[in-house]
Amino acid sequence: MSLLDLITGNSGDQVAQEAENRFGISKGQILALLAVAAPIIISQLRKNAEKSPEEANNINNALNKHNGSVLSNPAQADEADGNSILSHIFGNNKANVENQLAQSSGISMDKIGPILSMLAPIVMGYIGGQKQQSGGNDLGGLLGGILGNAQSQSAQSNDPLSNILGSVLGGGQAQNGGGIGDLLGSVLGGGQQQGGGLGSILGNILGGK
Repeated sequence: MSLLDLITGNSGDQVAQEAENRFGISKGQILALLAVAAPIIISQLRKNAEKSPEEANNINNALNKHNGSVLSNPAQADEADGNSILSHIFGNNKANVENQLAQSSGISMDKIGPILSMLAPIVMGYIGGQKQQSGGNDLGGLLGGILGNAQSQSAQSNDPLSNILGSVLGGGQAQNGGGIGDLLGSVLGGGQQQGGGLGSILGNILGGK
């Protein structure tokens, strides 16, 4: 299952339905948020893994605990676990990530944190499942492959969620060159981020270049 399949398929629908039940946010908003947040989480994991062998080992150990079973039962998603995951991945930037994603998605700050904390175990479960299938320990290759495959798939689709994912990754069929802000705006009725590509999005959110 590709990242695009996770977002647009049955698993994504179940995740969005569970989140809608918990937080009263529409499924469309949850899925659009997942399409933005998932590649950001995966990209930051990859960046962290490249910092040192010790950090890569820590991430591998964390992924070994997420076998993908949560994808078939999103109710298993533990917000406390998700909050811990996000804190480890983003460190001191966690609050800024939440703030920027709240602005982009139109989801209020009091809900964005809990929703992301629910989505984080889903993303980790997906990566963990892919890791088990690959049977290897090349973490950088695994994460890069997930992002690359998602970029390629999204470039061939005009589905709104595929366009959002593609805009984040820099390979979608965004209409009129509006970037992630306009894509989110068309789906959610809001959006502040301008410019396409994961580098641009991460630069805005994480202060990178």
